[in-house]
Amino acid sequence: MFRICFYFGFVLILFYSRLFLMELLSPSMLFGIFDRAGSAKIHHYTFVIKEATYARLCNHTKTILTVNGLYPGPTVSARKGDIVYVQVINKGNKNITIHWHGVNQPRDPWSDGPEYITQCPIKSGANFTQRIQFTEEEGTLWWHAHTEFDRATVHGAIVIYPKFGTSSPFPKTHKEFTLILGEWWNANITDVYDNAMQSGCDFQISDANTINGQPGDFAPCSANDTFKVQVEQGKRYLFRVINSAMRTEFFFAIAGHNVTVVGSDASYTKPYVNEYIMITPGQTFDLLLETNQLINSSAPYRYYIYATPFFDGNVAGPRDPNTTVAILEYKIKGITPRLKPVSPSLPNFDNTSAATKFTAGLRSLASYDHPVSVPQTVDISMYITISINKKQFPTGVCAGPIGRPFAASMNNASFQNPQLDILDAYYSSISGVYSTDFPDQPPFVYNFTDTDFPRQLFVVDKSTKVKVLEYNATVEIVFQGTNILGGENHPMHLHGHRFYVVGSGFGNFNNQTDPLSYNLVDPPLMSTIGVPKNGWATIRFRAANPGVWFMHCHVDRHMIWGMDVVFITKNGNSTDANILPPPADRPRC
Repeated sequence: MFRICFYFGFVLILFYSRLFLMELLSPSMLFGIFDRAGSAKIHHYTFVIKEATYARLCNHTKTILTVNGLYPGPTVSARKGDIVYVQVINKGNKNITIHWHGVNQPRDPWSDGPEYITQCPIKSGANFTQRIQFTEEEGTLWWHAHTEFDRATVHGAIVIYPKFGTSSPFPKTHKEFTLILGEWWNANITDVYDNAMQSGCDFQISDANTINGQPGDFAPCSANDTFKVQVEQGKRYLFRVINSAMRTEFFFAIAGHNVTVVGSDASYTKPYVNEYIMITPGQTFDLLLETNQLINSSAPYRYYIYATPFFDGNVAGPRDPNTTVAILEYKIKGITPRLKPVSPSLPNFDNTSAATKFTAGLRSLASYDHPVSVPQTVDISMYITISINKKQFPTGVCAGPIGRPFAASMNNASFQNPQLDILDAYYSSISGVYSTDFPDQPPFVYNFTDTDFPRQLFVVDKSTKVKVLEYNATVEIVFQGTNILGGENHPMHLHGHRFYVVGSGFGNFNNQTDPLSYNLVDPPLMSTIGVPKNGWATIRFRAANPGVWFMHCHVDRHMIWGMDVVFITKNGNSTDANILPPPADRPRC
């Protein structure tokens, strides 16, 4: 009897202790305690935002915004299932936010990062601890600033390894390398942003493209600092390639070698052998490389790693012509390598068919250990036009069509950031911050890929419209590129969800015939997809992540001009299908 009473007494103590803890601690603090008690490993990083001095292109020295003084910034590493806490300490000279690109952040939009969407900026002198959950992702992602033009220098890699006890579905590699493609401006980045915003005209093109922050051999005064990768003959290597560029898509190749795509946006793909890849801003690819070149006295030993811009837009408009290179070197004892590396053969800068051919070959692995879950039926169908436009006023400030400031739109709605973040407004039921009338269809139907348009289609008004989704609804979006002010490829990125790219094509989407070609078996699972110039792309996803989630073009000037929308996914019926409570230290507007 004594043992029974003791047992029930102990249970009651535990019960009331738990109630006391729940009353004493905030839900987010309590969740953190359970994190530590669970199987997930907890990692802690400190990101100090601060200015640092860097020089490129014949000693063009300037102060840039960095994390921990590094350009590119530090790599965040974890395993699938782990949780990472990043304390962002802003010692910089401006407000900033950090986004964890491609991470779903289940139920926790508070740590997602886009300015005035899910948080107010972290003010200079303040700090904010963000919580990143790697529940589904496995492979390569990246993080970056999500304010103004700051991600030009504030960015870095995220590497998510398989859970302990599991392994990647591709053969074991000898070593891995991360290559971050980017851009360098001699001018101050804040000045580049301010000049474009004040004039309403296009943004200044960068002075160089970079690989891991270095322009490479072909840029002025840059050969000595070209990034180099050393390999051994007869080995297999993993290359994690990230496109952090602000506006540039790249053809990427390694001379003398094919690459095998085994992952994209932290999702495994069927092995896909190619001479090159085409990578849009925001995308990541995991590539296997076999060092199979012969080793003898006549062998070159050195091979260029090329990233050359792809641009199929208006050839009369500004474009970035700068190729950036790194060098792959075979380790050879006692032999001096030839001075000039071998160059690859890449498609022309405007070769749309080459870019399309590569993208069309991507397939999800769809294995027993890495299955797909493609929605076979659709609850919500959206047809969204994406366009470059002009603002109503002022007039006569920019060259080009109708001489007005640039804008961009989705279904003729040009997004305007509010003064209070949308997540706070939604969670706290604050009215007047946004409207819920983003249209499922474009308000005007016309030949979207024509070359002649009525003038009223050029001009759009600014607004803050969102689309509300029921929890667990299946969503299909057809992105339709338009030729207003000249079409080009648009890399569309969705926060809080990954999606299946079930189809794409050129011309105006035909809702009777084009769905017949959808791939509903093994389409690639991605978080960023290029919508082809004057063409369309269809994605499907399940809205099973309650919160406020941004969708936008990842060409930053297009995002800044308004090629954006916000999805609000409502709470589900159970506690574990509800948004987590806000963290106590979140920045305030």
